[in-house]
Amino acid sequence: MYEAQYFMGVDTGTQSVRVVVADISGNIVASDEQVYETYYPQPGWAEQKPADWWSCFNKAVENVTKNLSMGIRYSIKSISVCSTSSTVLAVDEQGNPMMDAIMWMDTRAVKEMEKINATADPVLEYCGGEDSVEWMIPKTLWIKNNKPEIYKDSYKIIEQLDWMNYQLCGTFATSICQAACKWNYVSCEGGWNSAFFKKIGLDDYEEKLVTDVRRLGEELGRIDPAFAEKYDLNPDMMVVQGGIDAHIGMLGLGVARPGKMAMIMGTSFVQLAFANADEKLKLDGIWGPYNEPVVPNAWLLEGGQISAGSIVKWFMREFDLNKMENPYAYMNEQVEKIAPGSDGLVALDFFQGNRTPYKDPNAKGVIYGLTLSHTKAHIYRALLESVALGTKNIIDNFEKQGCPVDMVVGCGGVTKDATWMQIIADATGKPIIVTVDPSAGALGCTIVAAVGAKAYPDFEQATKGMVKEAYTVTPNPDVYDDYQKVFDTYVELYEELKGTMSKER
Repeated sequence: MYEAQYFMGVDTGTQSVRVVVADISGNIVASDEQVYETYYPQPGWAEQKPADWWSCFNKAVENVTKNLSMGIRYSIKSISVCSTSSTVLAVDEQGNPMMDAIMWMDTRAVKEMEKINATADPVLEYCGGEDSVEWMIPKTLWIKNNKPEIYKDSYKIIEQLDWMNYQLCGTFATSICQAACKWNYVSCEGGWNSAFFKKIGLDDYEEKLVTDVRRLGEELGRIDPAFAEKYDLNPDMMVVQGGIDAHIGMLGLGVARPGKMAMIMGTSFVQLAFANADEKLKLDGIWGPYNEPVVPNAWLLEGGQISAGSIVKWFMREFDLNKMENPYAYMNEQVEKIAPGSDGLVALDFFQGNRTPYKDPNAKGVIYGLTLSHTKAHIYRALLESVALGTKNIIDNFEKQGCPVDMVVGCGGVTKDATWMQIIADATGKPIIVTVDPSAGALGCTIVAAVGAKAYPDFEQATKGMVKEAYTVTPNPDVYDDYQKVFDTYVELYEELKGTMSKER
């Protein structure tokens, strides 16, 4: 007799935690989301309280389980978590936080980042040539340098994911996803590089970091008995290793092999793609290649646009359109009357700098070509096109360096804007698939949980079985040729202005 199988996914994001339960076909049978607060104690700092994560998670689990029958609750075979990264905290031996967590977006560790990057160590070739201020190792060094008593008394310096997993099953282990992408861990080079850590002043890394690295889908332990009893869950439920929210979201979008590119399309854009294991690419302008952080035998490449949906929000606010009932529909109606290229208006989308391919924090937003014939609709269309051209720039960079992109699979708030989605497809020349379930991170966690429970043999089979496509936005090849000319101007503008942009005012 067929035994029903269900899986729980937990997405601990920047603003909230989302808990879902899915069946073996990827149908979400119950879900809940709870919001927690971020604190900004100083300019450039961002912190959260781990107790808030846990209380909100418990509330979400309570709301999910009360809507499930006892039969389904006892058929939940496994649970997996994804999280923001690197969100960092010090803990004692019992896992109790010794500080508020330093959020991924926190930029206090600039000096530590600069010290790491000044080494030009070969380890950095596996993360794009440099560490980011957002990552684990600069933040760990900041704690060591600026909170020496906490650092000295701590048992471990860990990430949000490590802490959540410890609460669930009592195991201190980190994910290959976090380790490879944010911790300077390179499995094909022996993992941890003692000489590198000594060089940057973290020679005690084996004592302070969690050096037990587990792959996605690997069992960490069984669910805490008290937690299982509290919510009437299967006491034999497996806790399965997850990873970074965006990277697990790749699986939730059905991207588990080279050729497809996952794109998270919201306030910012993140582009993620796999390359074959025998293609250790030497990259310029892209984060990576990361060594097998998600699926075996595949390198991971990462691009990103810092400003995307945020530019549209800026426009709506500054042109005082938010008072309208539906300003986006109104502006799109105007935009669709304007030809691609916005009648000579070209914008640069670098309102908060450029993450890739230029890695230029000094880059600025630009609106070029204004004449008295242009309207606010022209400006709006040029801004939409600027983000699309920024995406094209990243895809072109991927492909020039040996990582072909046949199609894009997208999720996020921008997928609700049909006009903008068509512009992005036309400018890039790539079809964009939108999936049925928009909660890619949480669904991705259920996919990882399903593979961990051996419901599927691997991630490619699991994504085929659990991810459903809703529709495809098909590019217009004639319009693509028009956008190529606009793109040439876009690139030329940056090259001409980057010197001016870098000057302090």
